[in-house]
Amino acid sequence: MSVSKEAPRRVTANVSIGQYLVRRLRDYGVDDLFGIPGDYVLSLYSELEKSPINVVGCTREDCAGFAADGYARIRGMGALCVTYCVGGLSVCNSIAGAYAEKSPVVVISGSPGIKERSTGALLHHMVRNFRTQIDVFEKFTIAGTELSDSLTAFSEIDRVLDACDRYKRPVYIDVPRDMVHVVPPVTHGYTGVTFQNSEEATEEAIQETVRRLAKAKNPVILAGVEMHRFRLQEQLIQLAESANIPIATTMLGKSVVSERHPLFIGLYEGAIGDPQVTQFVEESDCVLLLGTFLTDINLGVFSAKLDPGRCILVTSETLRISHHHFHDVDLKAFLTGLIDAAPQTTERNTANLIPPRNTESADEAGTDLLQTSWMIRELNKRLDEDTIVIADVGDSLFAATELTIHEQSEFLSPAYYASMGFSIPAALGAATAKPDHRIVVLVGDGAFQMTGQELSTLIRQGHNPIVILLDNHGYGTERYLHEGEWKYNEIAKWNYGDLMKVYGGGVSHLVQTKSEYIDALERAWNENDSPHLIQAKLKENDASQTLRKLAERLSKSVG
Repeated sequence: MSVSKEAPRRVTANVSIGQYLVRRLRDYGVDDLFGIPGDYVLSLYSELEKSPINVVGCTREDCAGFAADGYARIRGMGALCVTYCVGGLSVCNSIAGAYAEKSPVVVISGSPGIKERSTGALLHHMVRNFRTQIDVFEKFTIAGTELSDSLTAFSEIDRVLDACDRYKRPVYIDVPRDMVHVVPPVTHGYTGVTFQNSEEATEEAIQETVRRLAKAKNPVILAGVEMHRFRLQEQLIQLAESANIPIATTMLGKSVVSERHPLFIGLYEGAIGDPQVTQFVEESDCVLLLGTFLTDINLGVFSAKLDPGRCILVTSETLRISHHHFHDVDLKAFLTGLIDAAPQTTERNTANLIPPRNTESADEAGTDLLQTSWMIRELNKRLDEDTIVIADVGDSLFAATELTIHEQSEFLSPAYYASMGFSIPAALGAATAKPDHRIVVLVGDGAFQMTGQELSTLIRQGHNPIVILLDNHGYGTERYLHEGEWKYNEIAKWNYGDLMKVYGGGVSHLVQTKSEYIDALERAWNENDSPHLIQAKLKENDASQTLRKLAERLSKSVG
């Protein structure tokens, strides 16, 4: 059996390299592209401007990378276009995060022309030699190419974009500026890519899984982010419903299924998460891990107690049942085959498997000062199926794990790579991908000071996000990781509300009490024709329980 993605066959006579690249991006659903122009990529920008692709200019290249990442997580593929080295090397961190978390982003960079390289002159932006940037991106992309040969340019574009789609990882395309308008002297036919799926290995793995599920008294599915990346959420739900198997998700996989589904029991985070969910998963006699990354944060800083002998791990890269390894098994083929096999499980009542948790602690009830967990619960009351939540790292993320996301794939975060500054530019990508949805951003003041200027692009593009800025005057997570009055965790005090005047629109709110926060949130929710920035000054030394537990474990390795 083979798995392939076919594109429409088109006549390529009199089609330039730049035009063909635009066509192939469109074949993969890339209708928008992010970036910043520069002289080595101006010719390609002119080609993009004439094309159906909408180009969104960003304030910084790394922000363009985060925006393309956010777009890709929703639409299936994203793209950005930057200039040589000063642009390309600036985007490295955000693309490294996309690689780590399997987000299919196409990095397109202009570069010096082939002819001008032969003069021997030191061209501006160059570092060491002409291949430096290509060599750098080779480390955190799944495929790359330099379109320096007109005879192979079209097939190279096909190969690289196919790899991006197949592996859900970033790719790199280097376009010398004098190659953009070159028309190859030969015609080209797209042949597609083929992945060889072993039917024998797939069938054997399915049958062993069916046998284990039949013997299990309390199986559970632990769903991960690959269910989202490979668009397998519906198959996941179909399997769970047909076999009556409860579903937990990892932090990185949060919202791969609607969290209001009756079989959803919550996030599994090892010892740092909800103890009821942790107990349920770890006491299961058959844990079916579907598309799950076994990362330190997903596993509660390795506090997870998952017996390999009771686990079935299925990802796009590996399939392991207990200690049996199966090779060349396609993730979708396995999941589809497992559904067709109609596995039978022990009859049991799966209603209310995890009782509702206590809604307010005594500490929260006894103060009018703002605490992150309390704020999250107030936000939770307002979420609906048209809301996308984007959380930055730190307590913005850890507290947000308690939100109930209504629809699939509507919670985005860098929960593995954990790069600060993800949320605001990713909100630009999400808003561009789904302009009919309201975007809610949870971001700490430290992360906002890194990339918050991309809020100006959101305003410029006519989007109306709600940005909830958790102001604890510094890097709150690091304070918990390493105790002490360390000044390096303090940051400059900004008048964040005044930024909306600088950015050109929107409403700002400064809130310090519960009643002020509720009023601001209510106004922001009702006035959906304007962006809102809610600066929430937190109670001193506030932290969610998840952060406290995480810090307790991580602090042992950072002291």
